[in-house]
Amino acid sequence: MRRVRSPQLLAGLLAGAAVTHFVAPRPFDAMVPRPLPGPPRAWTYASGAVELALAAGVALPRTRGRAATAAAAFFVAVAPANVRMARDWRDRPAPLRRAAQLRVPLQVPLVLWARKVARDAA
Repeated sequence: MRRVRSPQLLAGLLAGAAVTHFVAPRPFDAMVPRPLPGPPRAWTYASGAVELALAAGVALPRTRGRAATAAAAFFVAVAPANVRMARDWRDRPAPLRRAAQLRVPLQVPLVLWARKVARDAA
């Protein structure tokens, strides 16, 4: 049963994160690495769109393996933004600072989870 729910939970996590990119984009804008060209909001919306596409792909058995592999790569790709957030939020109140700090090591289990979903889909 757990194996069946795991892809749906991953898809839900990706979809939830995507929605927050559109509903409350401001914190995500602040995480966009400065060297990236264009306005941060464009990157925020683009990453939200990617997360929505990944969520849909992981939810569907036919595309689950490829989408979960792409999700693992996406989690690695956004790690620098999480590092930046942890660094930039050093002076925030303790709960916000701790949440920002926890985002960095959280990437590891997310990558491993997505890789497992991909393997199980094969």
